[in-house]
Amino acid sequence: MSSQRSQLRVGLAQINPTVGDLIKNRALILEYAEKAALADAHLLVFPEMVLTGYPVEDLALRSTFRKASRKVIAEVADSIGEIAPNLTAVIGYLDEDLNGAPQNCVAVVHRGQIVAKYAKRHLPNYGVFDEFRNFVSGSGSLVFRLHGVDVGVAICEDIWHSDGVVSDLAARRPGLVVVPNGSPFERGKNDVRASLVATRAREIAAPLCYVNMTGGQDDLVFDGDSVVVDENGATIARAPQFDDGLMIVDLDLVVNSATPDLVLADTPIAKYKKSTPGIAVREVDAAQIWQALVVGLRDYVEKNNFKSILLGLSGGIDSAVVAAIAADAIGARRVFGVSLPSQYSSEHSLSDAADSASRIGLNYSVIPIQPMVNSFLSELGLTGVAEENVQARVRGTTLMGLSNQDGHLVLATGNKSELAVGYSTLYGDAVGGYAPIKDLLKMEVWAIAKWRNAQARQNGEVEPIPENSINKEPSAELRPGQVDSDSLPDYPTLDRMLSIYIDEDGGLEGLLAAGLAPELAMKTIRMVDRAEYKRRQYPPGTKISSRAFGKDRRLPITSHWTESN
Repeated sequence: MSSQRSQLRVGLAQINPTVGDLIKNRALILEYAEKAALADAHLLVFPEMVLTGYPVEDLALRSTFRKASRKVIAEVADSIGEIAPNLTAVIGYLDEDLNGAPQNCVAVVHRGQIVAKYAKRHLPNYGVFDEFRNFVSGSGSLVFRLHGVDVGVAICEDIWHSDGVVSDLAARRPGLVVVPNGSPFERGKNDVRASLVATRAREIAAPLCYVNMTGGQDDLVFDGDSVVVDENGATIARAPQFDDGLMIVDLDLVVNSATPDLVLADTPIAKYKKSTPGIAVREVDAAQIWQALVVGLRDYVEKNNFKSILLGLSGGIDSAVVAAIAADAIGARRVFGVSLPSQYSSEHSLSDAADSASRIGLNYSVIPIQPMVNSFLSELGLTGVAEENVQARVRGTTLMGLSNQDGHLVLATGNKSELAVGYSTLYGDAVGGYAPIKDLLKMEVWAIAKWRNAQARQNGEVEPIPENSINKEPSAELRPGQVDSDSLPDYPTLDRMLSIYIDEDGGLEGLLAAGLAPELAMKTIRMVDRAEYKRRQYPPGTKISSRAFGKDRRLPITSHWTESN
């Protein structure tokens, strides 16, 4: 390997595209290309499928969408040639193979032309090709030479497999590896990513630039956390989580280290004064979760063109937390909270709901529902649980009516613990267009509430979540004196069981091994398994765990399997 080294200034565009909006995404790409050119960057790397947004799901199957993506990426290349002629860019987009099958690709843009295309290896019908030079890589990886540095390319999941692209790059020994990503946020995932990136850099024996996107897409949130490591896996630079921006890193790299597939510029860059990159400090878990929920809700509202948010304020912890998230996401003036008291609503429920609205500064109103409930009951003669659920369904109908009238997005305020055991009412508290905390266990809701109030105190602000909402015993107030623990185990115990049974797929054996009583374990299992039909009908919401309902965990609704079989 050559001992000669060359400097290279690399830009990492950590940005937030919108799925399907090729025109807006094209403008965003060109904006960052211009910023990179002004920063004298030599190489600019964008996230995975940044042109189309990510994930595109079944849009990838539409030939019209693939055709539009191919057309716009060519336009992007031409525009970069005009505004940043000395910049080489690696840009993610959607393409197709010679048989018309969709491919997750990156285009290498140099001097206004697409000089190479590379498709993600771990997809059906993958390939590496370049229609302009008729270039086909026989090795399964792409390496291009820029200013004497041989740059290898991998896409997201390519680096999760040590075989294939990684082993091929390790054999070819490029001087730098760039990895465009669309990696969603999950609690604790950034440590896994960091370890993986460091391991792959050591295996390939080259510095590695990992570029991730930001922003929300339906129930996913992308947190950025882009990072650059050296050939030993040590962190050189890291971008802040959830923030859009351009990270510039000056690297000192080995030249002529490999046999490249194509040469873009053979002459190394003359030495220049290098900048000092920053290494962003990661926030604590509660802060990361709060940011993910805020970003996920904000982008769901803005990208779907909702003008405002509506939610029921019960005075409890869940609605108080969701209201605070909504205000942080889009501003309190666009958030509307409604108290919907019945004959069983306590005085503290009304006062805590009003206190929550006052602390946040959102729009607040009170609509008593008992007259409507009485009308239902007088006509239908319902009793017992059916009577109790009428309250929730009247509340749901009222919220959806206001949504239809005024164009609000209704938020469901249920948490993962309740969804897991079916402790919600279909067409009642389960109504809405988005559910921000549906992937948080009850104990996690309390944890982020306390963190958010602590942040407010630290900043000299009003704590947005009433202490009484945090401290009082949870209750749906279905009847006089009713509390959640009448029907459920206490939440610390319930959440412990749910973590084992859902997140770890521990089954009955796992619950018993954790010391839980067999009768309690089986009761909880039955509640979880029977509630699958409810979860299928619940609104989408921000995913923050590795086993989110509807995204990572789907069980048959009709199933005769039980853990006692």
